[in-house]
Amino acid sequence: MATIHNKSETPWKTDKWYTSPWNFIPEVRADMKFSPNIQFHDVSLRDGEQQAGLIFNKDQKVVIAEKLAELGIQRIEAGMPVVSEQDAEAIKEIIKRNLGPQIFAFARCMKEDVKRSVDIGVKNIVLEVPASDHILKYAYRWEFERAIEVSIEATLYAKENGMYVSFFTIDGTRADIDDYLNIVDRVASEGHMDELTVVDTFGGLNPHSVPYLIKKVKERITDKPIGVHFHDDFGLGAATTIMGLAAGADIAHTSISGIGERSGNAPYEDIAVSLLTMYGIDTGLRYEKIYPLSKYLREITGLNVRQNRGIIGDCVADIESGIVAAWYKNVEGIAPLELSPFLYDLVGHPDTKVVIGKMSGLPTVDIYLDKLGIQTDDKDAKAEILKRIKDKALDKRCLLSIEEFGEIATSVLDKS
Repeated sequence: MATIHNKSETPWKTDKWYTSPWNFIPEVRADMKFSPNIQFHDVSLRDGEQQAGLIFNKDQKVVIAEKLAELGIQRIEAGMPVVSEQDAEAIKEIIKRNLGPQIFAFARCMKEDVKRSVDIGVKNIVLEVPASDHILKYAYRWEFERAIEVSIEATLYAKENGMYVSFFTIDGTRADIDDYLNIVDRVASEGHMDELTVVDTFGGLNPHSVPYLIKKVKERITDKPIGVHFHDDFGLGAATTIMGLAAGADIAHTSISGIGERSGNAPYEDIAVSLLTMYGIDTGLRYEKIYPLSKYLREITGLNVRQNRGIIGDCVADIESGIVAAWYKNVEGIAPLELSPFLYDLVGHPDTKVVIGKMSGLPTVDIYLDKLGIQTDDKDAKAEILKRIKDKALDKRCLLSIEEFGEIATSVLDKS
């Protein structure tokens, strides 16, 4: 269950993070309607694997599911049984492990797909249906009524077999709002859904539109949880998901480090840490496992993420700029949150460090002379060390190691 921490005197500033106090101004928060039971529904093992060239074998899927469970993710979409026998076996093994999170299978809104999930013992299922007239016409070659009919049949069949049904509306955000709500109404009344998942398949929903959409959906679906599954085509997946949660959605569909079809899904890391530090909402995750899980994923897949990507980037805590290195010297051990909005150990990331490169300044020289136990008050020698550092970094087009720094410093000081 999500815990609200915004009643403390300074929820924007703790011993682990320091964000903007403006986030907690009552006028800013007036229209936020966060559910008290926000849950993460991880789609890495299904939608995540749809990223071109990304492959998990059975054993890797099981390990990822175990690590997601250790992290505290509440729901895991373990795969699509009809994709392959190996996928079906992976789902069966994950279920058998009884890891704690609810385990979901993903299926098309077709009775035969549901049966495949029933046969391997899945109790929870996400059933997808195309929900915009244009994707029905051009991508599926279906009539609108057919989408409704197959949805009714498949959802009723899942219910008859004791399954919990999440109804998943593909491309719903590019549909006419009345057509979209008509599908939802028909399936809710003539078929079955235990929850509705609103899907921005192509990431084209801007954040300001989300509250309107959730409001319209909640007017029709008044007694069931609402999930949001938003893609990241414009880099807004996390923002739109947070807007959905703030509007009252209960379930955030996310993936590890944003893996997924095309540009990927909303990354759970960004959403969870933002909720904690900027909204005062603790979703119960073991945050210190965030970076290690991302690293594990990259190690087994060869996936690359931007080095300075927020929260999970390998170099996000590195300081090269001489100006900021001066800050580091001044605040080290006293006020570390003057360097970053949260301490990196919050997410299990290595701590802030000063690195040596073209943008280094004299504070960097002082820091590394101290590391090597070298003492000198010769300002001219320090300036020469800095010049040689910059020249070598420019020549190499990369950072320098402490050994390279030592060689430069020794060479300069021996001549001074």
